[in-house]
Amino acid sequence: MADERDGRNGPLDRDDQEIGATVANDTESLLSVLPHFYRGEVSQANSAQDRIDRTTDWAITLLAALLSLVFSSRNMPAFLLLIGMFVLSIFLFYEVRRYRFYDHWRARVRFVQENVFANALEPTGVEHPAWREELSDDLRNPTFKVSTREALSRRIRRVYGLLFGVAGIGWAFKVTLFTPEQQWTEAAELPGIHGSVVAVFLGLFFASLIVIALWPGGREAKGEIHGTEPGDWKNDR
Repeated sequence: MADERDGRNGPLDRDDQEIGATVANDTESLLSVLPHFYRGEVSQANSAQDRIDRTTDWAITLLAALLSLVFSSRNMPAFLLLIGMFVLSIFLFYEVRRYRFYDHWRARVRFVQENVFANALEPTGVEHPAWREELSDDLRNPTFKVSTREALSRRIRRVYGLLFGVAGIGWAFKVTLFTPEQQWTEAAELPGIHGSVVAVFLGLFFASLIVIALWPGGREAKGEIHGTEPGDWKNDR
């Protein structure tokens, strides 16, 4: 006689399928499982951070190579730096996506630290009373913890704003001080586009970067470390 499977086909009955549920009411079993889960989340966060770092390294390498090439000769055109800015923009959007995945894993790591390890060291209460339910729901239905807009703003403020700024300053120097035999509008022009028009578009591009970096509105992701007073962790007693 076939066992009842609750409408599901498979070699295991329902009790075997839901073996994880036995951990929920057994504190010792739960505490033995949590460290493995925590190490896995830390590993995922570290892997995502490494991918972000590699993207940033490529962006810096590209900019350094372009600056060396453009300023190696007076005959090198300034528009190469404009091409570099376009490629930097591609790197930026790749990095925004990778940053959102990194923040997803990082948020879980911090969630466990706040609600398990911090309370284990000093049991003054948990940050989220229903932390187990919230973590379970996030495991069943994973979501990004930071929006695309906020991730874009962060990466511009912390990394890409400086890279774009260096490229923009390099372009301005190239079309002015390094081409004294030409009018800057001639040095800045593109095929069919007057140099002044190129400068206007470049100015609008940098204005857009500033607006995105300083986008008004409340912070969506939880802020930690930045914006808080330093503690006395390493102060001499």
